[in-house]
Amino acid sequence: MADKRTLLEIRNLYKIFGAEPQSALERVKGEGLGRTELMDQTGHVLALSDINTKMREGDITVIMGLSGSGKSTLIRHLNRLIEPTAGEILLDGDDVLAMSNDDLRRVRRERMSMVFQNFALLPHRTVLDNAGMAAATRGDKRADYEKDARQWLERVGLGGNADQYPHELSGGMQQRVGLARALASNAPIMLMDEAFSALDPLIRTDMQDLLLELQAELQKTVVFISHDLDEALKLADHLVILKDGYVVQQGEPQKILLEPEDDYIVDFISDINRARVLRVRSVMNKSGDPATANAVEVDHDDTLESVLAKSEGEMQARFVVTRDGATVGTLDMPEVVKALVPAEASESGMRTQAT
Repeated sequence: MADKRTLLEIRNLYKIFGAEPQSALERVKGEGLGRTELMDQTGHVLALSDINTKMREGDITVIMGLSGSGKSTLIRHLNRLIEPTAGEILLDGDDVLAMSNDDLRRVRRERMSMVFQNFALLPHRTVLDNAGMAAATRGDKRADYEKDARQWLERVGLGGNADQYPHELSGGMQQRVGLARALASNAPIMLMDEAFSALDPLIRTDMQDLLLELQAELQKTVVFISHDLDEALKLADHLVILKDGYVVQQGEPQKILLEPEDDYIVDFISDINRARVLRVRSVMNKSGDPATANAVEVDHDDTLESVLAKSEGEMQARFVVTRDGATVGTLDMPEVVKALVPAEASESGMRTQAT
C-alpha cells in the first residue's frame, strides 16, 4: 500500500502567553528555558514548545496529555483560533499563517470542521438547523442543504429528532448533533477537541465506536484531542503525547506501547491492559514457518486477549497469522507473554494516570 500523503503539518511551533512573548521566546531558544523556569523568571507561560508533527490524509491523529499539557491550545492553532508565537502550519502545502482573513474564513467553512467538548449548539435553532449550520453560514439555501443534513442526522442515530431543540436532548444526543454538523459541512478535516470527555462512560464508548464506523467509510483526516489513554489507543492511527507543552513521543500507538522512549511514557502506560490493546500484527514473527501442525489461525488485527482465549492455557500453542485470507506470519505463546509484560515504571514512581 502506498504511503498516505501529509495533509496537515506543524513545524517548529511555539506559543508563549504574556506581555512580551517574542522576548520570552528568545530566552527559551537561547537559554533552553522550560515552562517552569520561564514562568519563574519572566512571568510568561510556555504553552507550546517546538512542536513538530504531521497528520496524514485519512488518518485519526490523537493528541493527548494530562491537563495543562497544551493539547487544546495546539488544536486551536490549526485553524488559527489561536495565533502562534513562532512556527509554521501547512495545510496541503499552503501556509495557514500567511492566509488572508477571507482565505482563513474559507478554510474554516469548507476545509476544517470542529467538534467541541461543550457541544456548542445554538439553543434557539432546531437540531436540523444546527446540523446544517455550516452550509447556512456559507450562504446556501435551506432547500439545498436540508436533505443532506437530515441524512447525516440519520447516520448518527438522530433521524427522528430533527425538529427538536438542543435542550430537549441528552448530552450524548447533543454531541451526535455536533458530529452530524461537522460531517454535513463536507470538510475533509475534522478537529475534535475533547469531543467525548463530557459524556458518561457507556455513551462515550458508543460515540467512539460510531466515529470509527464512520471513519472506516469516509476516511476523513481527524485530529482528536483526549486526556484518556484508553480512548487514544482505541482511536489513533498516529498518537502524539504532550507534556508541559512539548512532544514526549509520537508514532503508531502499538509501537509506543512496545518501545516507550521516556520514563514519562513508561509511567503513562504502566497500568494499561496490554492484552486488550496490543494487536497480533505488532508482535508476530513475519518470517516464521506457517506449516506448523495444529496451528490456530488468527487475524493480524486480533488483540492478544483473543489470542490468549484461543490458546486455552496451552503454553506451546502456535498461531498462523492471516490478513485478508493470506498468511502474513506466525505467533508463539512465549512472544505473547513477553509482550504482555510492561517495561518497569521509572524510579520516580509517578504512575501517572491518563484520567
